[in-house]
Amino acid sequence: MTSISPFLWFNGQAEEAAAFYVSIFPNSRMLNVARYPEGGPAPAGSAMSVSFVLDGLEIQGLNAGPQFPFTEAISFFVQVDTQEEIDNFWDQLTSNGGQPGQCGWLKDQFGLSWQVVPTTLGQLLSDPDPARAGRVMATMMGQTKIVIADLRASADTE
Repeated sequence: MTSISPFLWFNGQAEEAAAFYVSIFPNSRMLNVARYPEGGPAPAGSAMSVSFVLDGLEIQGLNAGPQFPFTEAISFFVQVDTQEEIDNFWDQLTSNGGQPGQCGWLKDQFGLSWQVVPTTLGQLLSDPDPARAGRVMATMMGQTKIVIADLRASADTE
C-alpha cells in the first residue's frame, strides 16, 4: 500500500523538534530514531532521522544541515473549535523563541510555520452576506493570534 507523509529537513534538531511536537498534540508519539554510526557525516550517536505521529499524521524528520531552511511556503494547519485550544497551541508553539505572525500564522522555535485557526473562521468568511464576510476578513487581517470573539463581533457589527 502506498503511504504519503510529510518529510521535514532539520539542521540538527529533528529529535528535539519531534519530542516538542509530540508533547503538544494529543494522539501523538515518537515512532523511531535512527542514529548516525561511526564514520557518518555527523557525530556518532546523534539523531540522523526521526519518525513520529502528530494527532494521527505520521511525519519523518531528517537532520541534514542548514542548506534548506523552512519557509512559509509549507505550514501545518491546526484547526480547532475553541479559543482555549487556540490559546494553548499558540502559546506552546511560540514558546522558546517562536515568532507570532499575521492571521493565525506563527513560526515555532525550529522555524517551522503553523496556522492555528478556528473552524468558526471558515464559517464566518463563507457567510452569504459579503459585507459580514468582509468585516470578518478585515478583523482577521489585523490579528496575530486569532480571537474568535473579535471575529464574531465584527461579523455582527454594521
